[in-house]
Amino acid sequence: MKDEPLFSMVLNYGIYSDTLAEAIHLMKFSGLRRLAQPLGRLLLNLDIPKCDGIVPVPLSKKGLRERGFNQTLLISRVLSKELEIPLYIDMLLKRKDTPPQIGLNAKERIKNLRGAFEVSGKINDLRLLLLDDVMTTGATARECSKTLIKAGAKEVIVITLARSSMV
Repeated sequence: MKDEPLFSMVLNYGIYSDTLAEAIHLMKFSGLRRLAQPLGRLLLNLDIPKCDGIVPVPLSKKGLRERGFNQTLLISRVLSKELEIPLYIDMLLKRKDTPPQIGLNAKERIKNLRGAFEVSGKINDLRLLLLDDVMTTGATARECSKTLIKAGAKEVIVITLARSSMV
């Protein structure tokens, strides 16, 4: 890789296809928030390393207004409760409203997200679990991890429900 990511590890529950893809899609785009509990519980099957906190990938204010909820936050709450790991809701913020990543190639995705995130407060050497629903090219995980590490995180481990077959 020409530009190595700053996250140390990625844990994906499954491949973005079939029933898993349908469940994620229904939650995100049809507003079925009740799917957060069973989807979050799927992640408990992974060997999740000890971390100091969970950080859900944030939506921009506009994105949150349009969707009405952040699916990664809802799923993160399940993990936080079950694993008894603190949940940092406002540690990572998406300040830049970006077009959807769907349909963009890897280079376009990286450019689309450059500078979109910022950290609120102090991180002080924390080992963080960054939670996202789907990983396609890794552009979101890269940009979020870069932002967290630059702000003082000791380590960022990415966990997702699904990865596309592109990764």
